[in-house]
Amino acid sequence: MIILIGPSASGKTEIAKALIEKFNFKKFVTTTTRLPRINEVNNVDYHFISLDEFKKKIEENAFIEYVNYNGNYYGTTYEEISDFKVLILEPNGLKKFKSLKNQKIVSFYIDASTATRKERMIERKDGLKEINERIAKDDSYFTPAKKDVDYIIDNDNNSTSILDIANKIYNLYESRIN
Repeated sequence: MIILIGPSASGKTEIAKALIEKFNFKKFVTTTTRLPRINEVNNVDYHFISLDEFKKKIEENAFIEYVNYNGNYYGTTYEEISDFKVLILEPNGLKKFKSLKNQKIVSFYIDASTATRKERMIERKDGLKEINERIAKDDSYFTPAKKDVDYIIDNDNNSTSILDIANKIYNLYESRIN
């Protein structure tokens, strides 16, 4: 299993898509109370559920981990955990997965500069207020997690394609688990 973490707009989602398309990984579908963005599909991009449904799953111990991030809940259910999946997490979620001590779980921090991330958020039509709040929060929240991952990947150079980055991650993953 590959875990990707990094601040908003660092490129995690596009890298995950490339790993799925080129290397036949499956997306680990997380559960969230967040509203879908344009073109997001329920049970494909996320399991979009209500706050009440999410709280019920908490009571049922359905999650290996969950978090309230930027005003929305996100969680990973036990039923989704398996090999050959790609999962995007935040730092506390990573710690929960690391505590499983599963050698087949390899983690990557996707790094990108503040300027690059801001530009990407503007391109995807995020609001300026939201962009500034997320950048401020993410810088302090994600940077310390670099010490917890297996590898740090730079996704700030526009001359390096997402496919090249996916190849690098896959090769590091393969060498690590074999």
